[in-house]
Amino acid sequence: MAGLSPVDRTAQEASGMHVRVAVIGAGFGGLGAAVRLRRMGVTDFVVLERAGAIGGAWRDNTYPGCACDVPSHLYSFSFAPNPHWPRNFSGQPHIRAYLERVADAFGLRPHIRLDSEVVSARWDADELRWALDTTGGPLTADVLVSATGPLSEPMLPEVPGLDGFPGHVFHSARWDHGHELRGRRVAVVGTGASAIQFVPRIEREVTELTVFQRTPPWVIPRADRPITGLERWLHARLPATGTARRGLLWSVRELQVGTFAKHPGRMRAVEQLALLHMRRAVRDPGLRRRLTPGYRIGCKRILLSNDWYPALTRPHVRVIDSGLREVRGSTLVASDGREARADTIIFGTGFHVTDLPIAERVKGSRGTTLAEEWRDGMAALRGTTAAGFPNFLTIIGPNTGLGNSSMILMIEAQLSYLADYLRTLDRLAPRGRAALTPRPGAVAAWNDRLQRRLARSVWNSGGCHSWYLDANGRNTTVWPGTTGEFRRATRAVDTDEYEVLTRA
Repeated sequence: MAGLSPVDRTAQEASGMHVRVAVIGAGFGGLGAAVRLRRMGVTDFVVLERAGAIGGAWRDNTYPGCACDVPSHLYSFSFAPNPHWPRNFSGQPHIRAYLERVADAFGLRPHIRLDSEVVSARWDADELRWALDTTGGPLTADVLVSATGPLSEPMLPEVPGLDGFPGHVFHSARWDHGHELRGRRVAVVGTGASAIQFVPRIEREVTELTVFQRTPPWVIPRADRPITGLERWLHARLPATGTARRGLLWSVRELQVGTFAKHPGRMRAVEQLALLHMRRAVRDPGLRRRLTPGYRIGCKRILLSNDWYPALTRPHVRVIDSGLREVRGSTLVASDGREARADTIIFGTGFHVTDLPIAERVKGSRGTTLAEEWRDGMAALRGTTAAGFPNFLTIIGPNTGLGNSSMILMIEAQLSYLADYLRTLDRLAPRGRAALTPRPGAVAAWNDRLQRRLARSVWNSGGCHSWYLDANGRNTTVWPGTTGEFRRATRAVDTDEYEVLTRA
């Protein structure tokens, strides 16, 4: 670590506190990185997980009805197919169980340190390594991989008077299963991907339900069904059938990208489908008007549900199409002045996506944190490496998000980049230490190209403000191309884009 003498550093390495690679987070990204490292023969690594169990977002999100909106056979690792998915869109328990099986099948448990939150990470320029302080103790690493993900830290809005609310308050990503909702007056703030899943479940229990909707989402039917026993048998006995199913799901989504990224006007047909879906469930024209978005479909995340609209038509459910402005005791006041009383407030307000909390804890070669370097917006080379942060890689980094497909595809592409990154370091310094730090010009050129492409996309031009955009209105979240294109862009490290640092 920085500040230690050579003798102390030698003692530290001998005590097992130095590793080749340290990975932060044990969700899909972190476990995928661990599998890739083992498969390429790297066993000197550790996965640091702040919680007491693995699973990432699929460990934390346990709200009623929690499920994935990507088909199961596409929302899994290509190297770890699961022929036994129970439904087209699997629920949280099955996805978490899948990750547990991956950890066991690939022998990852010895590398995982639970209850080891990274408090800080500092680049040691003299030793060309990272010095980490964690709640499980200090360590050093040649390469640091952040796989904390964009859906790890809940976003709680600052609402005046909330501290004085006499009832119970929690975020959907920290669901309080010990709090009884039956017979209570409940207010839900937010109408995003989580809310449309848990609202239909809890409305059956509560006495009154008030939904605060700042912006209505576009919702289309959810083509979900149980996967038959015959299908599961075929996928287990003939793995090629599962591979073909995955390939078909992938191909359909690849073909859709051009509409989102280049031709938003072609989304009108999908809008008509969504409007028909609403009309069939919502008879009240006044309620339909409040639930109809005023922006192009796809600008925000398109949501899938068959029971969201029916739930909102129940006699004890009220939709206030306005944001929550303040709380006065048990009274909640909307931005337009309407009021509602509640015993419980549930926030379905999303996550810190464009201001990743881990960025405040990572300090690079210039002595500044990643958050400080990204104060004008996140930017990374090929979505993975950041200028001024040698040997630091992010899984699901800036502009790697998808609006219509599986993030596992993007994760696997970045894992290939990680593998070639490590091979490149070995070639550069076979008997010493090496580090790569992206040239600022390369990072700027990459991101300038992305922003030009995003300018005409539905995510930028669709007439909404979404979590894809940061505080400056810049899209630092979405990848504007196909997953195949991203895979080609991250197949190998181009050393011309990096400054090479070596030490004997």
